[in-house]
Amino acid sequence: MTEVDERPLTAIEPTDARGRVAELHEIRARALAGPSGKATEAQHAKGKLTARERIELLLDAGSFREV
Repeated sequence: MTEVDERPLTAIEPTDARGRVAELHEIRARALAGPSGKATEAQHAKGKLTARERIELLLDAGSFREV
């Protein structure tokens, strides 16, 4: 008898290349989203900028590519 895995997709470990690529896309999307609004507000409340905000001030527009 075949069993259906009802865990969310993020909880299932990828077993093939497509699953791994999907997982990497999800990780990248989270990284590009940056810190939560709450974390950003906490930095600003301390009079500080986030790391990405500091990078934007230091470098020319379009000269930095995050890998």
